[in-house]
Amino acid sequence: MAITMQVLKLVIQCKCVRSMGFPSGQFSRVDNFSTSCQWRARKKVSQNSTVDTERYSSLVREVLSSKTSSQTPESIEDEDCQLYGPIKRSSRPPSQHPKVPKNLHPLLNDAKGQSGQSEYVPGPLARIAFKRDSNKTSIPSVTRILQKTMPPDQAFYLERWKRRMIAELGEEGFREYSLNIFRLGKLFHAAIEDTFTQETSSKEDHECPAEVSGHIESVSNVLNDITGARAIESVVHHSALRYLGIVDCVAEYRGSLCVIDWKTSEKPKPFLRHTYDNPLQVAAYIGALNSDHNYNYQVENGLIVVAYKDGSPAHAHFLNSEQIMPFWEKWLLRLEEYAEK
Repeated sequence: MAITMQVLKLVIQCKCVRSMGFPSGQFSRVDNFSTSCQWRARKKVSQNSTVDTERYSSLVREVLSSKTSSQTPESIEDEDCQLYGPIKRSSRPPSQHPKVPKNLHPLLNDAKGQSGQSEYVPGPLARIAFKRDSNKTSIPSVTRILQKTMPPDQAFYLERWKRRMIAELGEEGFREYSLNIFRLGKLFHAAIEDTFTQETSSKEDHECPAEVSGHIESVSNVLNDITGARAIESVVHHSALRYLGIVDCVAEYRGSLCVIDWKTSEKPKPFLRHTYDNPLQVAAYIGALNSDHNYNYQVENGLIVVAYKDGSPAHAHFLNSEQIMPFWEKWLLRLEEYAEK
């Protein structure tokens, strides 16, 4: 028992000496017990100690053993979007010198005075037909000018759509499809004409071809807001700028006199930007009508109506006098571009 107590005391002394930092040579008796009382400092627990090293090692071996990567630029971008969200691409900085027309021709005609209701003398519905003669053979139409000066991005998407349709329908099938679209457009415009030229008082009391009955149903909500039609399918000619076109309709929409353009579409177009060059077309018609001496009034507003075959309510895009001006300037630029070709 005495020997045991003596050994215990020596152990305690060993711990005390080691903790105080004395050299081991000064306490030879204590060092004799170093093999039985080794001092080990407590290590700090690392966060990596909780990692499943066996699973991690197998994952590393699997990645390193693969000869080719399954990732592609598309998959990398997709993974990046999932992790960090879609990339916000910065828009192009605005040009310091925005392009403006060389000849900023006015939209209104000073010779007709101020636009408004007072200049209009009620009379028969104007329907001036297009007549080819030697004086107008070289005058381009609004449609031709817009087609020849179509922006590259629009031309690209149009060509891609055309190729896809040809791949699905074939050359002959696509030609037949295009002719059918053109035919339906004529039927639709003819049916619209009937709503303004019929003798009955109600726009609903008339028959229309079954093929465009859905389109007519689609625009019924807009037709109820149109009154005082003045012209329909009538030629307008801008003598100074030398171009012509055929306006679908000139009438009042909710009290505002407008040049109205009827459009059909297979896809919804709830926003004006979906109508591409249609606002430029309407602006061109407005400028030509104001310049044409066949019309004793002026127009400042435009209306684009997009009808749908399934009968869903048409989208009506109204452009007031302020909203139409930027499109008039863009039209003037397209005119200059056409002249330079």
